[in-house]
Amino acid sequence: MIMFDTLTRDFLPNYGNDWVKAPNFDKLREKTITFDNFYGGSMPCMPARRELHTGRYNFMHRMWGQLEPFDHSVFEVLQKNGIYCHLVTDHSHYFEDGGATYHNRYSTWEGFRGQEGDRWVPRKNKEEDNTNPLNKKGISAEQHYANRTRQKKVEEMSSVKTVQAGIDFLTTYQQEDNWFLQIECFDPHEPFYVPDEFRKLYEKTPGKNPFFWPRYGKMDDTLSADALEELQNEYAALISLCDQNLGRLLRFFDENRMWEDTLIIINTDHGFLLGEHNWLGKNIAPMYEEIIHLPFFLSHPDLEKGIRSTMLSQTIDLPATLLDFFKVDNQLDMDGKSIIESLKKNTSVHEIHPEVIFGTNGGHVNIFDGRYVYMRAAVDPSNGPLKIQTLNFSQMRGFIKKEILDQMLLKKGNRFTNQFPYAELEVSTFIDSYSIGHLLFDLEKDKAQEMPLDNPEIEERMIQKLLAIMKKIEVPESEYIRLGLESYL
Repeated sequence: MIMFDTLTRDFLPNYGNDWVKAPNFDKLREKTITFDNFYGGSMPCMPARRELHTGRYNFMHRMWGQLEPFDHSVFEVLQKNGIYCHLVTDHSHYFEDGGATYHNRYSTWEGFRGQEGDRWVPRKNKEEDNTNPLNKKGISAEQHYANRTRQKKVEEMSSVKTVQAGIDFLTTYQQEDNWFLQIECFDPHEPFYVPDEFRKLYEKTPGKNPFFWPRYGKMDDTLSADALEELQNEYAALISLCDQNLGRLLRFFDENRMWEDTLIIINTDHGFLLGEHNWLGKNIAPMYEEIIHLPFFLSHPDLEKGIRSTMLSQTIDLPATLLDFFKVDNQLDMDGKSIIESLKKNTSVHEIHPEVIFGTNGGHVNIFDGRYVYMRAAVDPSNGPLKIQTLNFSQMRGFIKKEILDQMLLKKGNRFTNQFPYAELEVSTFIDSYSIGHLLFDLEKDKAQEMPLDNPEIEERMIQKLLAIMKKIEVPESEYIRLGLESYL
């Protein structure tokens, strides 16, 4: 599995882009099955990885946080069945409070430092200042400029080291059976920092202090078209570095004929808004297509390559897919299903899922049925009540505050907690879905999501589909109240 972070499909040639230079991604047209209806689920980074381990939605039960004591991890199941699992990554969130239980589920792992605000190089060592007023400010930005002092050349970039570590593993294990390797690159996640040789692909003379790290939120009216173009160019340059890394792996696969006997997946957790819908970033904005509709590629030794699949599928399907490939009986209660099994049947768009849901804890709750996307907002300005179910009390960095823990309730287990007792906590979020309101789009007629529908009949139909999934996955009662659906309880 070659996993990138924040890889937006509209910036890849495989999905219609004609200006980003990514020839190795383009080669995937012939080497793999290209998926046209693959979606994320629980957003953003660590919630998506929790789906990758468990095959379950979690965004209505828990915010960003560790893998829980009650969670099953597919990588532990694989190990119990004789599959060696190795992770190489420069995704620093794995090694912070809110992610510290994921990487330990693999047989072995190797991590590389320096991405984003990774607390790595002493900040006094920073060599330059963040002088562009459009860029993000604060401690993470200061940390980034310190980390840069050890990442000047291409070979020093942590994603390049990550891919090399993956190639080293493959060199050692290529003659072996029964192993799984996850090569996970934080790029092209922001900040869009990349050596000038890649920036020159898009700018003849790259500026010294570009707009490369946007603050999440609605675009400022003063943001010029030139500044937005510069930001998009910086992102494209980082994709070109990712493309070079991908090319190194594709050459290895070709030289060692790995396409003939290896399951190969190229995926991401989410995309990013770079001005679309007048937004920058993710999380705070509604889960528009640019964020949640993902590029996805799969090559299986027994399946035809060079084709496209319209099957509606998600990140939650990957654990079941891995168990299927390794012929391990799937005894876990998952929301996802095997992609391989469905591809072999050559069945319809809705073979795996009639509908899929996605969202961020405390944000819009979204459902897509293959045509309509319905985004259900909070019905009260407080965005409450918002309750989580957990046995871990970490946030991304640091821990949940004492005044919240003072009010926690211990409750009996449910499906989500695999019948473990759990703590229920009432929390808050910076997301404001209430001021945006409910949104309904017909993607068949409005792929760009520019014309929200006002159609009570379709809205009610989508609500009923959403309620059926919410009941099945046993979401907290507080979610029904927050979304104004308590009358359906």
